[in-house]
Amino acid sequence: MEMQKIYIAGHRGMGGSAILRRLQARKAGGEAMKLITRKHAELDLADQNAVRAFMQAERPDTVILAAARVGGIHANNTYPADFIYENLMIECNVIHQAFAAGVGRLLQLGSSCIYPRQAPQPMGEDALLTGTLEPTNEPYAIAKIAAIKLCESYNRQHGTDYRSVMATNLYGPGDNFHPENSHVLPALMRRFHEARAAGRKEVVIWGTGKPRREFLHVDDMAQASLFVLDLPREVYETKTRPMLSQINVGSGTDIAIADLARMVADVTGFTGRITFDASRPDGTMRKLMDVSRLSELGWRARIPLAEGLKEAYRWFLDNQDDLRR
Repeated sequence: MEMQKIYIAGHRGMGGSAILRRLQARKAGGEAMKLITRKHAELDLADQNAVRAFMQAERPDTVILAAARVGGIHANNTYPADFIYENLMIECNVIHQAFAAGVGRLLQLGSSCIYPRQAPQPMGEDALLTGTLEPTNEPYAIAKIAAIKLCESYNRQHGTDYRSVMATNLYGPGDNFHPENSHVLPALMRRFHEARAAGRKEVVIWGTGKPRREFLHVDDMAQASLFVLDLPREVYETKTRPMLSQINVGSGTDIAIADLARMVADVTGFTGRITFDASRPDGTMRKLMDVSRLSELGWRARIPLAEGLKEAYRWFLDNQDDLRR
């Protein structure tokens, strides 16, 4: 079997590290592959010349673009210029320089935030560019939409096989538990953990608790991403169109924030009161991905939320010291 050279950009992030783990397992199982990674200190993906030199030297067969500047609402609101600039630069450099180095196969990871704020639920792939984006993360979303269109355009003009998967809210090992910059699930987990440790009797959560969100374990996302990458081109293209090529990756189910909070409290051992501050904004009332296209191709999520939350909490406990730094 011919040796495949696979470059994973962003291998230290939550999504990239999960994909790397799955590829390492495949390699250990006998698949012929060379896995290429670089830390940010070794390769700044926002530096065009550095990315060009790297791609020309390594000449990978496949590129998996999991690198991105990411964060929660606070981070997106505070650093909008950083989010749009850095993500555009990373995408443009990696995708174009991959093409220039002869890379025929590329997979780039995106997010459900690319869809309009008022998109019909569940959100299908054809909702892209049909309405106004959520203002709080519009710069990031525009950058990720640009990455989809870059891939589509290189496919149209140059015959490459560049694909995009759009994931719902991810959680699991490698998540960001920062008190200000994390997403809702790790933020809740940290708050309940710290409340239990401090002996507090109450945790107050912003909003009514009624909004519904979808969550996918990062290991499921990694499996789905490689599933999409490995699809024969003729099969993949039967489920996409030249300018609508992204595929949604999600669990296909959602949960109210109030119910999620109770699940997280149970996992962390918090037994006090959970109250909701209805004077605070709820945000979008529902965000659920339509994953019928991926289901028809033969993939479904496997890790139940209750099981995944326990694993995520174990990872948090094992890595607390590192997360405080």
